[in-house]
Amino acid sequence: MSLALTALTLSHFRSHKRAALELDGRPVAIYGPNGAGKTNILEAVSLFSPGRGLRGASAADMARRPEALGWKLTGVIASLGRVHEVAITSDSGAARQVQIDDKAASQIALGRIARVVWLIPAMDRLWIEGAEGRRRFLDRMALSFDPSHAEAALAYEKAMRERNRLLKDQVRDAGWYGALEAQMAQSGYKLHQGRVMALEYLSDAQMRAETAFPVAQLDLVQSEGEMPGSEADLRDALAESRFRDLAAGRALVGPHRSDLYGVYAAKGVPAKDCSTGEQKALLISLILANARALSEQIGMPPIVLLDEVAAHLDAGRRAALYDEISALGAHAWMTGTGPELFAELNDRAMRVLVTEQDGISQVEVVA
Repeated sequence: MSLALTALTLSHFRSHKRAALELDGRPVAIYGPNGAGKTNILEAVSLFSPGRGLRGASAADMARRPEALGWKLTGVIASLGRVHEVAITSDSGAARQVQIDDKAASQIALGRIARVVWLIPAMDRLWIEGAEGRRRFLDRMALSFDPSHAEAALAYEKAMRERNRLLKDQVRDAGWYGALEAQMAQSGYKLHQGRVMALEYLSDAQMRAETAFPVAQLDLVQSEGEMPGSEADLRDALAESRFRDLAAGRALVGPHRSDLYGVYAAKGVPAKDCSTGEQKALLISLILANARALSEQIGMPPIVLLDEVAAHLDAGRRAALYDEISALGAHAWMTGTGPELFAELNDRAMRVLVTEQDGISQVEVVA
């Protein structure tokens, strides 16, 4: 069983005035000069899964300039033995609207037919940037396993913002805090459990696979103390922390204080202290593990997006990556500046050339 995007059309999306691709389910190697619009195609594909896409951009930011007329994506998704027609639109900067088989649908409904995972150059600093970036990375993986994870994250952030507003205003009446802390505890504990579940899936998938990429030993740590062990414990911890939080003007307890800690298992070296090449290899290992775990969970591999990944790998590692993708059966979309970066794929992939003329991206299937 496979998951594939067998047709894709972009209209007034980013640099693409109009582009249409017919696909046969093989991996897609997209190449062309920098700035031509290759990553924009990957971003379009990423929107066929729950969430804000690989750039985390607003709908307004995705509109082609200078027209800013709104944009539309259409796709045909083969999933679990069925074929679905999906349309994603945004009119003049309005929030995205999703239709599946001509019926309005939610983000969670989209997650029932398509799962997408990705690796983009912005993630290369994952191990050395702040904890917030690592939480987003982990939440994206948790969302791939459970599309409702996004709802827990949004509910927690909303309740925390409202509580933080009370803290900054130095409100001391306990009655104002109880309901918000109950909401934070309920959604926050679900958020934490989703992250723990994702780490378990990833660790298991890494340990059971023979791969050319190194294993990353992962742990979820708190910046201070430990994460409360239950919803009730989290609610109590928030109540007990009010006086400290009043002084700080923000919540000091909860899953927003978590961090993803990684170690290069074979060397016992923290990921943050590894070489740039080792850090990249660890990231690729996690994306492949995510895809393998999803394949086992939902019965088919997800769509995999790899932006400029080949440029950071030597020929041997590139060949190993392409072999793993092919063995997994994933409909992978990859970008690079030249066709030589995909030579090891041979006829296992389609090739698409993207160029730019007068500010408009041009897309051509070449093989």
